[in-house]
Amino acid sequence: MNRLVLLAAGVAVLGAVLVFVLLVFGLPVGSSLALLVEGAFGDKFGWSRTAVKATPLLLASLGIVIAWRSAMYNIGGEGQLLVGATAGALAYKLVPLTPGLVLTPLVLIASAIAGSLFAAFAGWLHVRRGVQVVISTILLNFVAIQGISYAASGPLRESTGALPVSDRLPENVMLTRFDAQTDFHTGTLLAILLAGALFVYLFRTAHGFNLRLVGENPQAADAARIDGGRIRIQAMALSGALCGLAGGVEYAGVVGQISSGFSQNWGFLAIPAALIGGLHPLGVVASSGFVGALFAGSENLARLSAGGTTLIYVMQAMGVLGFVALQTLLKNRAVRGGL
Repeated sequence: MNRLVLLAAGVAVLGAVLVFVLLVFGLPVGSSLALLVEGAFGDKFGWSRTAVKATPLLLASLGIVIAWRSAMYNIGGEGQLLVGATAGALAYKLVPLTPGLVLTPLVLIASAIAGSLFAAFAGWLHVRRGVQVVISTILLNFVAIQGISYAASGPLRESTGALPVSDRLPENVMLTRFDAQTDFHTGTLLAILLAGALFVYLFRTAHGFNLRLVGENPQAADAARIDGGRIRIQAMALSGALCGLAGGVEYAGVVGQISSGFSQNWGFLAIPAALIGGLHPLGVVASSGFVGALFAGSENLARLSAGGTTLIYVMQAMGVLGFVALQTLLKNRAVRGGL
């Protein structure tokens, strides 16, 4: 019952936030909403834009979910995403003549492994050396930002050396597109499948239960002789793998080359998306789709307003605040027996 109430109230909160932000920006609510919906779902191009923008966000949000479920507050999704994309570009650089059927999975695997190692390092620092994972992952973001910039202008620079970007992936290495006129690619299906797999892992397996127990009640986990430190490092490694894969999918699915401006802050945006999704794998599918639709729809709205994408960041911030406040309110009422 509580979940249904929370879901209905959450939708109402997000809708109210959307309308409120439009009013604050002085935009006509009716026509602005129509433009948002048209841009996000008006035709196959709108649906494609929504799916493509939601895909890296969903993968990175899943990474945030699994880390936070173990009480490892991974703020480094952006860095892990960038490291993953760089590793994918490196894989192509090392074996450029490999057939696409082999090279595409190789790019994705390299991305996941690189992101995993990057995040696991922060997990190891926390468990073995007591370094706060929030601090370490924030700082590692800056390392990754400088790293991709160095790679794109240095060792991975395109063959002609004219621009600070890597060589573009050949079309046969890019993820398969369902329609040649749109960017909708198989990475979206992969992200949805992984959301389902993560749900099964967290809520249907003993290891997933142990991970949640370590996050929610570390004293009980210690009493049950569960190695919390090992599980936290594993959670960070899996979290980084998903964030790194987000970079690989964006690289092999849409962008095709890396540069200093590779990401649209998907790793940072994944944090509010994960919170809005209730730190639940299936909830994150909905919240990522919602944010992806906002981004896609805002491209239409930007033609009418100077607010443009700025609106989306304001909506996200207020949406997260409203949703967290709602969760707290419902929990307090439940404790008092109000629900």
